[in-house]
Amino acid sequence: MDLIPAESSGEGLMANQIKMTENAMVLAGVETIMVGSGTAGEDHVKVSGKVTVNQESDAVQSAYFDGRIENIYINFEGETVRKGQKLAAIYAPALVSAQQELLTAAKLKETQPQLYKAVRNKLKLWKLSESQINKIETSGKVLENFPVYATVSGTVSDKLVEQGETIRQGQPLLKIAQLNTVWANFDVYENQIDLFKKGQEVSIGTNAYPDKEFKGKVSFIDPVLDTRTRTVKLRVVLNNSNDAFKPGMFVEGRIKGVSSTKKEVLNVPSTAVLWTGERSVVYVKTNPIEPVFEMREV
Repeated sequence: MDLIPAESSGEGLMANQIKMTENAMVLAGVETIMVGSGTAGEDHVKVSGKVTVNQESDAVQSAYFDGRIENIYINFEGETVRKGQKLAAIYAPALVSAQQELLTAAKLKETQPQLYKAVRNKLKLWKLSESQINKIETSGKVLENFPVYATVSGTVSDKLVEQGETIRQGQPLLKIAQLNTVWANFDVYENQIDLFKKGQEVSIGTNAYPDKEFKGKVSFIDPVLDTRTRTVKLRVVLNNSNDAFKPGMFVEGRIKGVSSTKKEVLNVPSTAVLWTGERSVVYVKTNPIEPVFEMREV
């Protein structure tokens, strides 16, 4: 039988249209959004993005020796910690032996000062303070569980160990984010890259604070293009001393003084575009009443 191009289906649909039931749309997680045209020749360009943790101020609390977590005093991610706060208590066999060496060397410090000094330095390498070492020496008692103190203040963004877990030297225990500044990462399309440069002022808008406008400056433009989305990341550092921005929050950036074209354009969310490699398509719901979607190249 000869094959001919299909112009319509049995349901009266065109070849580039599909129809879904309401139940199928729910199961597939289909979402629609109203889009509209605008003039890109205006004196600003809009970009969409998301708030993330400022990785430059993100700290990792690591173990300085092998051992076992006897107690952990952080209960959940999002908990606020202060510098010097006790985070955990670790049983470390090597530290127990080093303390015994210290007590022995302390008795010989007059005759063998170099040995005494070497043992103290060994404990310092495991981040024991002078006061802790002196306390062990004066008390003459060996401590079995050693406290781990926070080296920075911030918010726990990731809890990586649990009580009773065996750990190795250098193993991360917690990630602590300092949220007094955050990053706003925006997606810039390939044909817009030449419009942006470091130092440009960006006006930031959020759904959480629709009546407020925040200011920031472009601090970084990713030199590597994401081949999947055909975009690069543009970063803005935001002051967050009042905790207005939460990591994961969606934001919109508006950069004045630049325009991509004088033609009318249609702005759609980047997640609505299907990148097939040879072409890019979107599905348009042409009739707001019927669940019929029409494929169009963009």
